[in-house]
Amino acid sequence: MHFDLTDLRLYLHILDTGNITAGAARSHLSLAAASARIRAMEASLGSDFLERGRRGVTPTPAGKALAHHARILLQQAERMQQDLADYAQGVKGQVRLLCNTTAITEYLPEVLADFLRDHPNLDIDLQELPSARITHALRQGAADLGIVSDAVDTSGLQTRAFRDDPLVLVLPPGHALASRASLTFGETLAHDYVTLSANSALAIHLEEQALHIGQRMTIRIRTDGFDSVMRMVARGAGLAIVPKVAVERWAPMHALICRPLDDLWANRTLKLCARDFAHLPGYARALLDALMP
Repeated sequence: MHFDLTDLRLYLHILDTGNITAGAARSHLSLAAASARIRAMEASLGSDFLERGRRGVTPTPAGKALAHHARILLQQAERMQQDLADYAQGVKGQVRLLCNTTAITEYLPEVLADFLRDHPNLDIDLQELPSARITHALRQGAADLGIVSDAVDTSGLQTRAFRDDPLVLVLPPGHALASRASLTFGETLAHDYVTLSANSALAIHLEEQALHIGQRMTIRIRTDGFDSVMRMVARGAGLAIVPKVAVERWAPMHALICRPLDDLWANRTLKLCARDFAHLPGYARALLDALMP
C-alpha cells in the first residue's frame, strides 16, 4: 500500500461529507484529482473502500478499517507537527471544532476571530452538525473539540459548561398564541413555521422533536440565519423557535413577541466536549482555553 497523508485526509473528508465532490472541495482538490486518488488507493489494496450510491458514498468494511487507522495516523502527524513547532518557523496546526447552530452563529464568531488573530500559526476547521452527530464524531476521534446541547448523551466524553442557551418561541404581533404566557412545542404545531435551512443542526433537532410526539412541523419557508428567520416572523410569515440570545440581540429593534417553551429540551445549556481534555494537542488546548467562559 502506498497512501500519503493527503490521501488519508481526502478519504476522511469524503466520509464526513458523504460524497466525493464535497470531500474533494474540503481537501482543496479537483473532483478528477480526488477520484483518481481514491481509485489508486483501492487498486493498491485490491479492495473497494467506498460503496457508491445515488445519495452519496458509504464505507465498506475495509473502508471502515481504513478510516479508523487514518484518524489515528493523522492525529499522530498533527501532534508531531505541534511538538516540532518550537523548533521551526511557520509550522501550522489545525483544530477541528464541531458545533451546533447557536454556538456558530451567536457565541463563536468574535471568540474565534480573536483566537486566529492571536495565533497566526493555527487554523480552525469549523463545521456545524447536530449535537448527536458531534458526540459520535468525538468518540470516533474525528474532531478535537465539540460544542453540544446538554440534551444529548455525552457518555465516554469529558465535558465542561460553555453557555446557557434556552430556546424560545417568537411570534408576530397579533398572533393567535400571543396571549399565552408560555407554551409547549406541541401546542404550536397546528401553526405555520419559519425555519432555518434543512441541513441546519437546529432545524433537524426541531423536526426530530416534532416526530417524537407524533406530529410534524408545517414549514412555510426555510431561510439562512436567525436574523432572516425573525424578520420573516415579524412580518407575519409564521412562528419560529430560536435561541433566546438571538432574540435579545435582535428584537429590541423590531416588533416581535417572545414566549418561553415549557419543554425540558428547550431549557438547555451548551457543553464543550472532548474525548480527553488533558490529552488534546497543544493547539487544541489553546483553543479550549479561549472558549472557556
